[in-house]
Amino acid sequence: MNAHFISFGCKVNQYETESIKEIFMSENYNITDIPDNADVIVINSCTVTSSGDSKTLHSLKHIRKLNPNAVIVLTGCLPQASPNIADNLPEADIVTGTKNRNKIPELVKHYIEKRNQIVQISKYGKCDDFENIKCSEFKNKTRAFVKIQDGCNQFCSYCIIPYARGRCRSKPIETLKKEIKELAANGHKEIVLVGINLAFYGKEFGLRLADAIEVCCNIKGVERVRLGSLEPEVITDSDLERLSKLPQFCPHFHLSLQSGCDKTLKNMNRHYNCKQYYDLVCRIRKYFDNASFTTDIMVGFPDETDEDFKDSLKFAEKVGFSKIHVFPYSVRPGTKAAEMKNQIPENIKAQRAKVMKSAASQLTEKFMKTQIGMTVPVLFERESTPEYHQGFTPNYTLIKIPAKNSEKSLRRMIFYVKIVESKKDCCIGELV
Repeated sequence: MNAHFISFGCKVNQYETESIKEIFMSENYNITDIPDNADVIVINSCTVTSSGDSKTLHSLKHIRKLNPNAVIVLTGCLPQASPNIADNLPEADIVTGTKNRNKIPELVKHYIEKRNQIVQISKYGKCDDFENIKCSEFKNKTRAFVKIQDGCNQFCSYCIIPYARGRCRSKPIETLKKEIKELAANGHKEIVLVGINLAFYGKEFGLRLADAIEVCCNIKGVERVRLGSLEPEVITDSDLERLSKLPQFCPHFHLSLQSGCDKTLKNMNRHYNCKQYYDLVCRIRKYFDNASFTTDIMVGFPDETDEDFKDSLKFAEKVGFSKIHVFPYSVRPGTKAAEMKNQIPENIKAQRAKVMKSAASQLTEKFMKTQIGMTVPVLFERESTPEYHQGFTPNYTLIKIPAKNSEKSLRRMIFYVKIVESKKDCCIGELV
């Protein structure tokens, strides 16, 4: 039988989709990239925003029309956060959440036997274990994502994810070590550690995120360890000192900001202020000479005034991010922010997003110029065009070098490159 997979949302979802693929492969399924040929189609959903819900539901209806005979499985955050949604989804044969996904092939067997819709969404408790799924290889990928943390205890006022993912929990160190060894043996030189609230890794074990990073760095074949998105409030000087001693650690920090205005941060129920955030940036720069900072910034949060927005804009420029993901606030039913007064009109959100994106582009261009003249190691990935080889430096600067006609791919190899020119969103280099 053939199985096809569709994944929406974050890097954690991408990891989980790959893990579910491996479970199906262990049950002798063939994985196909063509949904028309699939006997089973698994849609791994995202519910961070209402627009994310809409994309998932649109995909579900489209796939049902495209392949009316396939067994369609809807899994992930959307049904977990909104279990009653299954009542109005005749297109989905099986609906399951973010727990027990190793049982999905078994559910498919049951469905094929009975041909009755299966809804199996288990609620989270306070002491759930970390989900026992893993990845041994990311086919056709240079980097490998590894989920080491799940759940969130923060309850930001705009966010539904604690209801979709449960409370914080972490992958045991020995389990992590075994998984990383397998990924390294399959040719992945770079490991990206990801989680729903990654900075809280290991809390229940008396461990720190730095412990997981050190384990990965000490495994033969791993030449780089990179981090996914981090909450800034729990990173200490002790953590940074430990990381600065690891040559494999990549000094690229995606520190989730959301707003550069203290009033808005308080309304969001974020657990830091702008001064604390900036102090962390300065401390990181003390330990890492050429660190880069990327982030997410939301505009148009309820009660965000023009002055609040200007404060957020100024703060982004003060930090000097190398890249910013800008998005307008989206009302998410079931969250406190959805009930707040002074909701911002859509046209004002769009205008603020446009201004912030323009500033973000200028910051990226400015950062790229600071890299000129440096000689840096680049892990090359798939060529985007025949004219260029491309890859990333440890601080996640995109590098392109001219490719000669019929030249062999440099993919999955690390070479030193001298940066000779900068563009708006990348740098041009030459092999040394």
